[in-house]
Amino acid sequence: MDKANLDWSNLPFGYVKTDFHVESYYKDGKWSSLQTMEKDTIELSMAATCLHYGQEAFEGLKVFEHKDGTVSVFRVDENALRLQRSARKLVMQEVPQDLFIEAVEKVVQLNKRFIPPYGTGATLYIRPLLLGISGRLGVQPSEEYLFLVFASPVGPYFKEGLKPLKFKIEEKMKRAAPGGTGDVKVGGNYAASLRVTRQAQKEGFKEVVYLDAATNQYLDESGPANFFGITKDGKYITPKSETILPSITNKSLMHLAEHDLGMTVENRPVRVEEIHHLAEAGCCGTAAVITPIKSLTYQGETITYCETDEVGPYSKKLYDLLTSIQVGDVPDKYGWNRKIDIR
Repeated sequence: MDKANLDWSNLPFGYVKTDFHVESYYKDGKWSSLQTMEKDTIELSMAATCLHYGQEAFEGLKVFEHKDGTVSVFRVDENALRLQRSARKLVMQEVPQDLFIEAVEKVVQLNKRFIPPYGTGATLYIRPLLLGISGRLGVQPSEEYLFLVFASPVGPYFKEGLKPLKFKIEEKMKRAAPGGTGDVKVGGNYAASLRVTRQAQKEGFKEVVYLDAATNQYLDESGPANFFGITKDGKYITPKSETILPSITNKSLMHLAEHDLGMTVENRPVRVEEIHHLAEAGCCGTAAVITPIKSLTYQGETITYCETDEVGPYSKKLYDLLTSIQVGDVPDKYGWNRKIDIR
């Protein structure tokens, strides 16, 4: 298979136009068969509900080439279910799981020359997108929907890769509130985090970790990822709240921590004061996998977890184990990888 002419080992996490994307429309009570599209633009009514009232949800997942040349997508069934949950919360038409998986597999097959080679550290990122497209002026759900999936080869989300980074705890601004949409993957949650991230970066931090909107006493999540910590006695703890998006990566790490590393796993409300009792801290998600936190700054005090750029031992073990499963270097005993025929 001829590969695209790209510098695979130095790809940023950004959009690269590939050859095709796929679309399906919901109209008159049913989803259409998938259509293959070459252009990377869509046509929408200027009154579409996704533009005015935020009826929009999306997913992100990765495709990996293995050493033997086979290709797999990681936990695609979980992404399909999460998009359905997002759709229900925004009163959108759910995408059937079989249609979701078919679309992902088809877009990978159509763009197989953009699958980064094994060993380069790059992956093919898949972005499913669900849009309300009916023209409306009143605040009401759309009647018609567009489901599309496109692909882009990407490098690490943070260009530093697996390197500890400085974070701060954000006390004033919030990304989500109880009873809102923080627990689903919709664009508004990320738009709410943009100004906070920009300000943090001006202050010399890479990102922020939010506190809960109700009490300002519990850890929430980072703008693009879930937060986790390793206690000094070797427990994996990660915040649980109705305002946190359940990360598929975090779900996988919790499973590996318990079943492969023999760690105690606690998914529960985590008080902000607990940051003083951690040996390691990090953020995790599909794009970054694990981003180790070098230090957390809170109320003028900086708690340092990594004195050098060396990653903590538990974070390193979890990162190595998860990525080895994804690229096929260790047996996939949990059935997380779905092979895709790209012949």
